[in-house]
Amino acid sequence: MNQPDYRSAVTEYVRAQAQPPDRFSHQPRLYQLATRLAEGQPFDDDVLFAAAWMHDLGVFIGHRPEEPAALATWDNVAYAVREAPPVLKRLGFTVEKIPAVTEVIRTHLPSKKPTTFEGVLLRDADILEQLGAIAILRTVSKIGRDTRFIRFVDALRLLRQNLEKLPGQLQLESARRQAEPRLKVLRAFLEAATNEADGAEL
Repeated sequence: MNQPDYRSAVTEYVRAQAQPPDRFSHQPRLYQLATRLAEGQPFDDDVLFAAAWMHDLGVFIGHRPEEPAALATWDNVAYAVREAPPVLKRLGFTVEKIPAVTEVIRTHLPSKKPTTFEGVLLRDADILEQLGAIAILRTVSKIGRDTRFIRFVDALRLLRQNLEKLPGQLQLESARRQAEPRLKVLRAFLEAATNEADGAEL
């Protein structure tokens, strides 16, 4: 495998598929964050890279259902687990490592328990992406174009849930340290939004 070639190919593939376009920035940010969380501990960088870049295929427009009822029951993780292997193979990724990639994708949600260190890295990094200023941007941008977010209050509700539930699900000490400043930002934002609304409907 020619590493630069496969990485460039994966990056360009995801760039083309990530719709709406703001979906693209999550992948490079997630990969870099996950590698930092390792803090020198060994991991398979090919597996982590491929999983970070391919894990959200099922949330892109053109891959997910358009019909609201179907979208409401859509399993984007199962879709990514199914679709990532042929894409990675076509783009020059080592075939023998594809099962490890799909296992990381399969267990990246907070509700799952990763079976590999690469899985822990990606899961904790993805949780961190749901906390702090980036989380606010990602959530608010969905208002009006995601069936879960019709009004501002819907976004605020999710952000409050993230603040309450996600920090305790982080597995790595490095991730817990990274979470601290993000949690301060998220708390301050939610408090400010509540104060500025002054009891009015958002």
